[in-house]
Amino acid sequence: MVYIAAWDDFVEKSVQLFRADPEKTRYAMKYRHCDGKLVLKVTDDKEVKLLWFLISYQCIKFKTDQAQDAKKMEKFNNIFFTLMARGPEGFFF
Repeated sequence: MVYIAAWDDFVEKSVQLFRADPEKTRYAMKYRHCDGKLVLKVTDDKEVKLLWFLISYQCIKFKTDQAQDAKKMEKFNNIFFTLMARGPEGFFF
C-alpha cells in the first residue's frame, strides 16, 4: 500500500486504476474520530508477486487530518460515481 501525499496525484492515479479494470476497482473511506483522520483507499486487488513468498496488491491511499479536505472527498465521490455510471471513458478532467 502506498500513501500518496498530493491530492491531485491521488485522484489521477485512482482514475487510472479504475480505467485499467473497472469491474474490480473499489474504494473505501475510513474516518477515525478519536484521531481526526480520514483515509481513502482505492484498490483493484490485482496480485503482484514480488518474490515466491511475497505477494503485494495494487492499492493506493490518501490520509488527511484537515477538515477542508472533506470537500475534496465529496468531489472524489462525484468523480467515481460519474465513472461508474458512464463507464471508464465517460469522464475527462
